Amino acid sequence: MEVIFVLFAVAVIAAVVYGYYAAAQRRKELSAWARERGLWFSPAKDRTLDGRFSEFDCLSRGHSRYAHNLISGDWSGREFLAFDYHYVTGHGKNQSTHTFSAVVLDGQVPLKPLFIRPEGCFDKITEFFGYDDIDFESAEFSRTFYVKSPDRRWAYDVIHQRTMAFLLEAPRFTMKFDRRHVIAYLGRRFKPQEFAAAAEVVQGVLDRLPEYLVRQQSGQGPST
Repeated sequence: MEVIFVLFAVAVIAAVVYGYYAAAQRRKELSAWARERGLWFSPAKDRTLDGRFSEFDCLSRGHSRYAHNLISGDWSGREFLAFDYHYVTGHGKNQSTHTFSAVVLDGQVPLKPLFIRPEGCFDKITEFFGYDDIDFESAEFSRTFYVKSPDRRWAYDVIHQRTMAFLLEAPRFTMKFDRRHVIAYLGRRFKPQEFAAAAEVVQGVLDRLPEYLVRQQSGQGPST
C-alpha cells in the first residue's frame, strides 16, 4: 500500500512539474510569435472577455472563466486580439476543465449575427428532423459548412461566390459575428502559427464583404 501511495505521489508531482514547464514553454513561444509580428503579449489572466464580447457564447460557458496569454495589436489594419481561454463545467467529482484558443478581429463596420463552422455528422441527423441550416448555391459549400443567421439575406450577402471559394480552400475554423467583431476558434488550443491562420481566414471573409454591403452597414447606402 505504501509503495502505491509513493508511486501515486510521484506521478502527481511529475504531472504538476510538467504542467508548469509546458505552460512556461507556451508563454515563451507565444511571446516570441507576438514580438516577431509587432504585437503586444501578456500572460496575465483577463476575466472580462465574456462581458466585452457577450454575444460570443463560447466565452460564456461554464464558470471560473478567464482568458490568458493575450496577444493584441494591429493585423493588416484591423484591431486584433488573440488568447487562450479557460472555463470549468460541473462541480466536485463531476468537474471538468476546458481550454481553447481564439482570435477576434474588428469588422470596422457594423455587422449582423452570423455563425459559420465545418459541418459534422450530427448535423446530418438534425437536418433529418427539420433543424436545417442555410443552404447556398454551391452544393459543395453547403455540404462542407454549417451556417446559421437570424437574417438569411445577410448570410447570402456575406457568403457570396468568392467568399465560398475562399473558405473552401482555407483552413477550417468556427466563426461567429457579433455586432462589430468576428471570432474564430476551435475546440482546442491553437499552435502559434494557427493564430495567424485564424486571423487570415477572418480577414479574408471581411475583406470580401461587397462594397454595397459595407456602404449599407456604414449608413452610406439604402438599407434592404
